[in-house]
Amino acid sequence: MIRSMTGYGRAEVVGEKIAVSVEARSLNHRHLDIALRLPRSFAGFELEARRLLQGQIQRGRLDVSVSVKPLAEGGSALNVDAALARRYVEQALALGDALALRGAPTVEWLLERPGVVTLGEAEGIAPEAGWPVLAEALARAMEELVARREAEGGALAKELAALSEALAAEVERMAQRVPAALAQRAARVRERIKALLDEHPLDEGRLAMEAAVWADKTDISEELARLKAHLSQFTGLLKEGGPVGRTLDFLVQELNREANTVASKANDLELSQLALAAKGHLEKIREQVQNVE
Repeated sequence: MIRSMTGYGRAEVVGEKIAVSVEARSLNHRHLDIALRLPRSFAGFELEARRLLQGQIQRGRLDVSVSVKPLAEGGSALNVDAALARRYVEQALALGDALALRGAPTVEWLLERPGVVTLGEAEGIAPEAGWPVLAEALARAMEELVARREAEGGALAKELAALSEALAAEVERMAQRVPAALAQRAARVRERIKALLDEHPLDEGRLAMEAAVWADKTDISEELARLKAHLSQFTGLLKEGGPVGRTLDFLVQELNREANTVASKANDLELSQLALAAKGHLEKIREQVQNVE
C-alpha cells in the first residue's frame, strides 16, 4: 500500500513521575525533514528520538512537538522569579512618578506579568525514568500518523489507478490511429511528388532518401512503446506499494517527455488532440504523485 505524506498523530503517556504529550504533523516534502521540539529536560534524548522517528517514515516534512508535565502531590511545581517581579514594580513606580499617576502595583497585577510565575519543568530526569515514557508517546503518536497516511494513501492509489487507466486508453487510441495517419500522410506525399514530377525532373535516389528521413521524423512507434512500458511499471509500483513516491515522480517525468515527443512529431490532427488529452491526464497524475511518500 502506498502512503500519503500528510498525516497527524497525538498521544499522551503517563509514567510514575511525568506525563508526556506528543503531537506529530507531516506534510509534503521531497526528502525526509524532521523538526523536533523537546523540553530542556529531554534535550539528552534528542538523538534517540530522531532515530525512532526516522524508522517510521521515509519522506515528508515531519513536525513533532513534545511537552512534559511533572506529577507531584498538589499539582505541578511553580517557580516565582522574585527579581523579575521587583523590576516590574520599580519600572511601574518610576512610570507612575513620571506621569504623575497615583497608586502602586498590586500582587494580582504582578502575578499576571510574563515570566513572574512559571510552571516548573521536571529537571534532571534520569534516562531510565524519562526515555521509556517519551519513546512510548512518540511511538503511539507516530502509529496514529502513519495510519492516517496509509488511509489517505489508499485513496490516492485509487485515484492514480483511475488516471493511469485513462492515460493508457489515450495511448491505445493513439496506437490505433497511427496506421490511418500514416496512410493519409503517404497519400499527401504521393500527390506532392506527382505534382513535382509533372513539372520538373527529380533525382529518384535523393527523393527516396528524403522520404526515408521524413518517415523517421514522423514515426512515433518507439514513443508509444515507451509510453506503454512506463505505464506498466507505474501501475506495478502502485500495486507493490511502499515508499515509491520518488520512482513514481521519475516515471511521470519520462511519460511526459514521451507525450511531448508524440505531440511534436504527430503530423495529424487527431493524433495531436489525443496527445494533448494524454498530457492533461499526466498533469493530474503529477499533482497526485507529489503527495505520495
